[in-house]
Amino acid sequence: MSDEGDWPELGEFLVCTITSVKQNGVYVDLDGYPGREGFIFIGEVASGWVKNIRSIVREGQRVVAKALKVRKDKKSIELSIKSVSDERRRDTLQRWKNKQRAGQLLRIVGERSGWDEDKITEMNAELVETFGGLYAAFEETAIENSALENEGFKGDWVTVFIEIAVENIIPEFVNIRAIANIQIHGNEGIEVIRKALTAVEECSSEPDEVEIAAYYDGAPEYRIELKAPDWEVAESHWDLVEAAISKTITDDIGVAEISRQ
Repeated sequence: MSDEGDWPELGEFLVCTITSVKQNGVYVDLDGYPGREGFIFIGEVASGWVKNIRSIVREGQRVVAKALKVRKDKKSIELSIKSVSDERRRDTLQRWKNKQRAGQLLRIVGERSGWDEDKITEMNAELVETFGGLYAAFEETAIENSALENEGFKGDWVTVFIEIAVENIIPEFVNIRAIANIQIHGNEGIEVIRKALTAVEECSSEPDEVEIAAYYDGAPEYRIELKAPDWEVAESHWDLVEAAISKTITDDIGVAEISRQ
């Protein structure tokens, strides 16, 4: 059972499971709020006149509904299905699925690391507090393997967590990071380097959702970061980055050594 004050906010979009279909509406369990029940009046089930409510919803069906009115004294909440757009429904369901999956993956980490239930609960809370969500922790780790260590997490379990994240999470974007050590022979070093880094950033591609940025980390090192939707696209654009640097900084102008992180 949830705590007394643990109720959805007005306007919040919720994943619910229909438990009972009545003539005037449906009762649902709030999947994100254990022990909490909601009710959806027939007029909020679908747009237009509903002749037969059972032709639209059924018991056991999972739906996304919007919180209209919390009736805390009656231990219930009024909801609406018709107020949820298709886009909002898909997004809410995906986030809910991600949360469920992340919980399952953390249990696998716990089993492999010898954690008990209290330890799993403790680590869940710490990861959520640090990354804003458990799925976000797995996703950031899949993208950047040092994400946990960068946040101060230590222990043998970190290696297990990384393995689980890489094996099971397909990140929305992937990143390539590199350090370019650039040294110019002549006196026009700053201008040549600026030209090279500009050429690097121009390799960005809006249609492919590729973002490339170059940063000054302290001469002679310059950081390059590439963000792409998948590794195939990332590697193809990384080839463009290296070509842009080689074309700008030829052997007679200087030396550019690139090391990926």
